[in-house]
Amino acid sequence: MARRPSKHLRTPRPLSTGSFATTESRSDGDWQVRTVTGQAATKPYRCPGCQQQIGIGTPHVVVWPSTVTSWTGGGVDDRRHWHTSCWARRR
Repeated sequence: MARRPSKHLRTPRPLSTGSFATTESRSDGDWQVRTVTGQAATKPYRCPGCQQQIGIGTPHVVVWPSTVTSWTGGGVDDRRHWHTSCWARRR
């Protein structure tokens, strides 16, 4: 049986908005927001809102720009993990 290539060498999957993400508007544009449950939070992240760590097992949101342009970028490289309350306070 052939081994699958390392996930780090594969082309990233496109970010799906499907039923898992909602669109939210802020002063700097529209954003796709996906909720991550505590059970699905298996790695620590740094919240860009408060600069504190989002610990393993902590429910939070993943946010990325709705519109992908050459100026704003978009996609996998622009995903950010936020504490839910930090994202809610952001205008």
